[in-house]
Amino acid sequence: MPSTAADPRELLHRHFGHREFLEGQEEVISAIVRGEDALVIMPTGGGKSLCYQLPALAKDGITLVISPLIALMKDQVDALAAKGIPAAFINSSLTQSEIGSRLARMRSGELKIVYVAPERFKSPRFVEALRDLKIDLFALDEAHCLSQWGHDFRPDYLRLKRALVELGRPQVVALTATATPIVRDDIRVQLELGQRGRKDPRVFVTGFARPNLTLAVSQVAGKADKLRRIKEVLKEYKTGIIYCATRKNVERLYKELRAEKVRCVAYHGAFDEEKRTKAQTKFMSGDAEVAVATNAFGMGIDRSDLRFVIHYDIPGSVEAYYQEAGRAGRDGEPSRCELLFNYADVKTQEFFLDGANPTREIIEGSYAAVKRLCARGPIRTPIAKIASKVGHGRPNQMAVGTALRLLSRADAIVRSYQGSRTYTTELVEPVKDIEELGFDFDALELKRERDGEKLRRIIAYAGEAGCLHRFILDYFGDPHVKDRCGACDNCASHKVRVARPVTADDRELVRQALLAVRGADGRFGRGRISQVLAGSRSKQVLDVRLDSNPAYGALKEQGVDYAFSLLTELAQAGCLAISGDKYPVLSTTELGRAVLEGTASATVAMPDGGAPAASSVKRGATKPASARSADAGEPRNEDLFEQLRAWRFKRARKSRIPAYMIFNDATLDELARVRPSTQDELLQIKGIGPAKARKLGKEVLAMIAESGGPSAAEAPAREPEAAAPEFFREPVPSEEDIYFVADAEEEFNG
Repeated sequence: MPSTAADPRELLHRHFGHREFLEGQEEVISAIVRGEDALVIMPTGGGKSLCYQLPALAKDGITLVISPLIALMKDQVDALAAKGIPAAFINSSLTQSEIGSRLARMRSGELKIVYVAPERFKSPRFVEALRDLKIDLFALDEAHCLSQWGHDFRPDYLRLKRALVELGRPQVVALTATATPIVRDDIRVQLELGQRGRKDPRVFVTGFARPNLTLAVSQVAGKADKLRRIKEVLKEYKTGIIYCATRKNVERLYKELRAEKVRCVAYHGAFDEEKRTKAQTKFMSGDAEVAVATNAFGMGIDRSDLRFVIHYDIPGSVEAYYQEAGRAGRDGEPSRCELLFNYADVKTQEFFLDGANPTREIIEGSYAAVKRLCARGPIRTPIAKIASKVGHGRPNQMAVGTALRLLSRADAIVRSYQGSRTYTTELVEPVKDIEELGFDFDALELKRERDGEKLRRIIAYAGEAGCLHRFILDYFGDPHVKDRCGACDNCASHKVRVARPVTADDRELVRQALLAVRGADGRFGRGRISQVLAGSRSKQVLDVRLDSNPAYGALKEQGVDYAFSLLTELAQAGCLAISGDKYPVLSTTELGRAVLEGTASATVAMPDGGAPAASSVKRGATKPASARSADAGEPRNEDLFEQLRAWRFKRARKSRIPAYMIFNDATLDELARVRPSTQDELLQIKGIGPAKARKLGKEVLAMIAESGGPSAAEAPAREPEAAAPEFFREPVPSEEDIYFVADAEEEFNG
């Protein structure tokens, strides 16, 4: 494996198949490779995982990744294995023998990246086993779980501070997509970053703005109104996720959509492992267009073509909402995020809030009930029976379940799961008084107040009359806030569009926008072409050589938001056409071509902020020799594209991994357009690095040749390729795909 002398860009291309970093990644990765502690706040889809995966390859020792969900671990490890990177996970799905085997592989230096569930650090033996290992990097994913100020606090995370001390204080990187300023400060305190002789961590906040997401809130009268609105969104946007707060709503809506012939899956915590895996596989492979699910669905979901996320019920916080909504539009294309709001739904979240924050009376009553019920020894009984003995009227059963977990963590009782939502419960001897258990009831009450404030803030979002993007950015303390975004329903409804003939001052802006669309040759949508006009250096632009577009960077001064709005207005004016298929792309119309050639004029509602700007691409400038022209691509071979999708699905099923781990849709799209005929040409396709080219290239090139692409006989002769070393050979997954469901109703049902 490479040492610290390895070039991150070379590692990026060799192992991950990318030529450029996403915006914000390179600075983060450089700091981590230099050995600095870091706190990374990066939005969903921003590429957080690479920020610790790539530095792991540049270090000699092991990178431990603390992750809260088994499903996320399994997906990440499978993705790394598919790239030939030695990785594994350790969590409760494994036997002690399997854990011992993986620890042995860590000692031998066989593994570079190991995902670990936070509850493993309960075991002194496990921490002891890690002490003798060379741990170079301790990466804490979903770091907001560490803070009681966060929206998804996990008590098991509190053990990590002590574990860091026992492991000799290795380098730390904490990463999350949703952390307010107070949560960021709390993460630093909990991990003692900048304390005990450590340098202050580098803090990276890459911004929370997602301008390609159209945020919307629809006031709905009830279930029938919700279904009507969902059908309207499905008709236009086709592919996405509908989040429901309860299993009952998931099952009812799933049946209603099936009756409407919608290809959908349902997903919630009451499903067994096989049913959850089947639903997720069907959705990820593209066999289903819509997932109806509780909030458990989505962690680790990397399907980039989701055009919408609908919240059927209001979530419990702005953090939860934005994390879930952010799963739409990860490919940069326009997508819709809509909250269906009926104030009666708030009662569900109030129930969950009460259940997650039991009062002192509920905790004391639950302890007293267990003492009475266990007077003759351990009991095997569901929470409902214990709750019936608590008193205080009819207590929230979820609150009683939370109280029992608090008593278990205080070593007052021991609870062992027996299946069918039933536990064996017994008292710990000697039996202690409630005052001896060390509960900080003031802190518990403070947490309840904080959770109540979070609920009030998401209710305020649902009633916000101003810019919804501004509301979100203000909440997270993002300094890059504008009064209006142009990318939410509120701004769109308040915007007065005044169409007028294009003036001399605006003519160059319009010309550059039309030039960018023509140069993209009908291959890309508004999101990507906006990035081109703004001169983006993101990998999505550079990987497909869009920096060679004649209008690249022409609207850099105006920015990507302005470019996006201008393209939208040009479409409204009839200068551009937007395809209505699954992957909307732009093309110039007859009017647009005439405007570009100067033989016609157009009437356009020009966006605000468009000061006259000359093209940043000089006439007659020579394109870099290494750049492949973005407008040189041919129309997509649809038969080849569908053949590649079918091949990908079969290969994914055989390897028992999600289809996107083979190739994502963007890679298949480019393969079907460019139709490479050699390994060298294959390496020019975005998403294909040397490892994937060696493993999959022969099959892909054969399919392309059979489809009418350049035949093998026409391809130039090449030296025979050496057999792939063991490190890059096809992995054979041996673990079952286990999904742990962090679902509020799962907690309620015990």
